Amino acid sequence: MNDFFNEAIWEKAWKEHGERVVNKMKKAGTDPTRAFDHKAKTFNEQSFNEEGRKRTTRIMNWIEGQGVQFNNASVLDIGAASGVFSVPFAERGARVTAVESSQPLIELLKENITKFADDQVKIVPEPFEDIDVLARDWSNAFDLVFVSMCPVILDWDSVEKILQCARDYCYISMPAGSTEISLVNEIWPLITGQPFQSKHLEFGYLLHLLYLKGYSYESLITRETKTTEVTREAALEEMMNWLRSHSLATDEQNRKLVADYLEQAYPSGKVTIRQSGRYGKVLVRMQDLSMYTRKI
Repeated sequence: MNDFFNEAIWEKAWKEHGERVVNKMKKAGTDPTRAFDHKAKTFNEQSFNEEGRKRTTRIMNWIEGQGVQFNNASVLDIGAASGVFSVPFAERGARVTAVESSQPLIELLKENITKFADDQVKIVPEPFEDIDVLARDWSNAFDLVFVSMCPVILDWDSVEKILQCARDYCYISMPAGSTEISLVNEIWPLITGQPFQSKHLEFGYLLHLLYLKGYSYESLITRETKTTEVTREAALEEMMNWLRSHSLATDEQNRKLVADYLEQAYPSGKVTIRQSGRYGKVLVRMQDLSMYTRKI
């Protein structure tokens, strides 16, 4: 039980977990800073369709409900992608510094911010991991630091670097469990002989260390679901990437096994995929540490 309150043990456990994640991605041939390159266009479309905008609005409204004001605020959006949040931040009057390392996403981000004044959304086209916060004069420089589902967070050291940039608030969202994909639940037993088991993820480390280190914060865990329809060929490639990322064989035998299943199960050539999971959100208060009370 004493270990439960030992910061060093939790930091070490998270660091070791983060190193395993990075090594696993590299072994699969994936650069974490470029992991979204191949699906940038699809991600952009899903971010700005009706369902995506509603999801973004819900998150922003929750943040505002805790006292954050976007109008005239300076926001550092780490892992900005194509502007899924940078754009609505700017629409609500914020001045945004958008950090993104994926070139395809950067090009889409440039297109999505053309309606704003030149200085309202500034793009920093490099990995946040490579940025020297002190040299950039980013220490305590932003009213809100925002990090949503970005692989930049691998351990407590990376969280401290993010928190260092925040003057008033820091928002971080991460998976709270393995993503549940309907097609994976269908394919996984064919390959492994076992059902796919969801796992608890790094959000638990984040919350517990924020607690142990004395931060004030609000947290929320929700279940989110989205549905997409793709071609059978696209579904096959997606499943091959998924198997590769989980260190399973993507040889001709498994490829044929998946392809044959898709042809039998989806004769129309269109595959409907439901993706859901538990996602954690935390808003850290850097200045006003007491409970927020909305004025009526």
